[in-house]
Amino acid sequence: MASLGIPWFVLVRYVGPPLVLLAVGGLLVWWRRPVRAGLVVAALCVNVGAAALPFGWIVLQVATGWATSSTAGLIMTLGQPLVSFTAWMLLLVAAVARPPACERPAER
Repeated sequence: MASLGIPWFVLVRYVGPPLVLLAVGGLLVWWRRPVRAGLVVAALCVNVGAAALPFGWIVLQVATGWATSSTAGLIMTLGQPLVSFTAWMLLLVAAVARPPACERPAER
């Protein structure tokens, strides 16, 4: 990353917390088994992807020569929050989803 003009501490600062969240969240999913575990894991992974997206975008710009295009900045400005929003929506759906009919407790 230093060769791209990005110090390592910046990468760790932006991607580190989502990686810790992925590790802790994955452990909690394994331990507690929520109803929609797949959605929770997907949300955690998309969150890591959203954090890493700016760095991947910089690598793509340097590799393709798009670094001088203003369109590149616009795409990144709109794309990264959209990916982060998607992660939060996946987590929200997982949190409010009702259990399948076969797993619901019997009503009295």
